[in-house]
This record gives sequence, structure tokens and C-alpha cells, in this order.
Amino acid sequence: MLRNREIQYYLLIMILIGAVVSGAAAFFLSISAAMFVLVTSVLLIACSVVFTRWRYKEIEKLSGYLRRISNGDYELDVRDNHEGELSILKSDIYKVTLMLSEQRSYLEQDKVKLTNAISDISHQLKTPLTSMMVMADLLSDNQLDELKRAEFTQNIRVQLERIEWLVSSLLKLSKIDAGTVSFKKDKVSVRGLIERAVQPVLIPMDIREQTLLVEGDESVTFTGDNQWTAEALINILKNCVEHTSVGGHVFISFSENPLYTEIKVKDNGHGIPKEDLPYIFRRFYKGKNAGEDSVGIGLAMAYSIITSQQGDIEVRSEQGQGTEFHIKFYNKART
Repeated sequence: MLRNREIQYYLLIMILIGAVVSGAAAFFLSISAAMFVLVTSVLLIACSVVFTRWRYKEIEKLSGYLRRISNGDYELDVRDNHEGELSILKSDIYKVTLMLSEQRSYLEQDKVKLTNAISDISHQLKTPLTSMMVMADLLSDNQLDELKRAEFTQNIRVQLERIEWLVSSLLKLSKIDAGTVSFKKDKVSVRGLIERAVQPVLIPMDIREQTLLVEGDESVTFTGDNQWTAEALINILKNCVEHTSVGGHVFISFSENPLYTEIKVKDNGHGIPKEDLPYIFRRFYKGKNAGEDSVGIGLAMAYSIITSQQGDIEVRSEQGQGTEFHIKFYNKART
């Protein structure tokens, strides 16, 4: 402590003041008064030195604490229940420590999620790429039958479309996760939204001889993003169509009340096993009834889009009885 220049200056000034006051007391009063002033000055200087030494030790402890934090040790607690500037400083440092600990935890979680996502993406891309490489090798054979050549060419085109869809979906999900998507807050007609969303599934439904029923008041609206919500609804409808048998039904109904606008999408398909229900909105999750071409990303995207607009989505299902999705957009979002 005595090596610090400010402490040296401080002690020098205190000694000079004590010497001057003692000399003045001896000159104007008496030797006894001078001795009293001198002893008092020495005691005051000693107390000041002891107190300053204690403060420097506390500051040194805090410096060591900060060094340990920089090395990743967030378990320390320097708080105390005393009043004073040092106690306030300790409490503030502890708050920063907690904040850093939480951020580190979030970063670790993000790292795990990123690793899992890369692993899942690699797995999803590996199968179609391997298939295309094999078919490309077969197409290089000049002796290949023309019918087989056309079949392999069509299969390659299908696989490329699948990869394009997967990459496009992952980019959309990444934008939503990163918070870079600015969801509009327009007044959306639910009837118009449904008409837009059903267009991509009309041909698959026609091929499977499925029936689409839509019921709801033309005046029903909600506040949200028409384009992104249509994207979510398309993925839900695709899921219903894929898991409904030939000749089945898909039923869409919508309504509103003072609290929220609700859209229900129901099918009479195979249903979802009870053990799969808690996980169907999880990215890359494939349930027991999932098709071979299923990636497990459509419902995850629908969930992200709806919840990012302060909406809510839940699913109810019984095996053999069909599945019903409930989408709610709360009126408090209309700001």
C-alpha cells in the first residue's frame, strides 16, 4: 500500500499538517498543548492508515474476484449487508456477475442448438445428395434405357426441389430466430388468408380425392402479417393433407370474440400418437406416423411464425380420430 504514490502524498501532507499545528501550539500556547496536538495527530494518522489499508485490502479482494470471473468462475458471491460505497460496489459487481453467468448459459445453449441444427441439416441433405449422385452416375451410361433415363431425371428434379424447399425453410426459420423479420400489423381478413393458404394444397387434395370444407363469417379479422401467417397455415394444411387418407376431409373454421380470433384446422386422418404430441412443434422432430419424405420442419416453422406475432397454437389429436389445430391471435396485439 505504501508504494502507492497517492498514499505517500497523503501521509506527507498529514505529517506536515501535524508538525505545523504542533509547532503553532508550542509557540502560542505551551509545550503540553503541543505534545497533546502531536499525539492526537499521530493517532489520527495511524487510524487513517489502518482504515485506508483495510479499504485497499477490500479493493484487492474485488480485483481478485474480477480476475476469477474473467476466467469463467461465476459461483462467487461478494455481497454483504452493510451500508456504504464498497457494499454498493460489491452488489453491483455481483449483479454483473449474474448477468454474465446468464449470458454464458444462453451462449452455451445457442452453441448446442447450432451444433444440433447443423447435424440435422447435414443429415437431411445427405440422403437426397447421395441419391442424386447415384442417379447421375447411372445417367452417364450411354446404354441406359430411355425410360429409365427419364425416370432418373425426374427423380433428380424431385430431390432438387426438396433441397430447395429445405434450404428456403431453414433460411426463413433463421430469420425468425434472429429477430430480423419485421412482422406487419395489418388488418387481415381470415377468409382471404385461408383462400391464399389453400391454393398450394388443392392439387394434392384433388389427387387424394379429399374434401375441403371452410366455415366462418366473412367479417372475421385479426391484426398480423398476411404473408407470413399464410406460410404458417400452408404448412399446417400440408400436414393435414399428408396424414389424411384418400377420400378424407379437411375442415377449416374461424371465428372471433372480444379476446381473440381463432382458426381451427381439423382432419379425419390417422391422428398423432399421444407420446408424440408434446414434440410435434420441435424442429426436425419426426413422429411415428411421419412419412418417409417428412423433414420435421413445417410445423416448427408454423409455430415460430404464429408465436412471433403474439399468437398461440395448440394441437389435439386421437389416433384414428384425426387431428385438430387451434390457432389464436389475441386482440391485445391490435396496437
